[in-house]
Amino acid sequence: MQLVLQLKRLGKKRVISVPYTLQVVPRTLAELIKACVEAEVARYNGRREEVQLLTFLTPQEIQDQAKDGKIGFGDIENMQLAAVATALDTAFLAHRDGLFAVFIDEIEVKALDMPIQLRENAEVAFVRLTFLAGRLR
Repeated sequence: MQLVLQLKRLGKKRVISVPYTLQVVPRTLAELIKACVEAEVARYNGRREEVQLLTFLTPQEIQDQAKDGKIGFGDIENMQLAAVATALDTAFLAHRDGLFAVFIDEIEVKALDMPIQLRENAEVAFVRLTFLAGRLR
């Protein structure tokens, strides 16, 4: 199933929209989160298992990275693989604690067991909520 995944942070103007493919069609919010976490853990671990003999940057890559404010070769120092079970526990705890919200085609989905119907190329937004920190006087 093909989606358009949007990653947002409240208070930030930048929205990252990427085409995203899921191997399964989720029927609930919990299944959607699980499918996304499993795909991202596989991608994360795959990058650690690749062997790069020679890294270099093209002029276009340098320009693209300069826009983000950091230019790097993409070398990975932490080679430890992520555990799917730990990542799932963390994602579900973050959802229960209200650290992110999920919108499907601009409609918020709150309950993990809530049935969802994803259409092909649906827009799914994960919005990371930022809480104000400080002390009261």
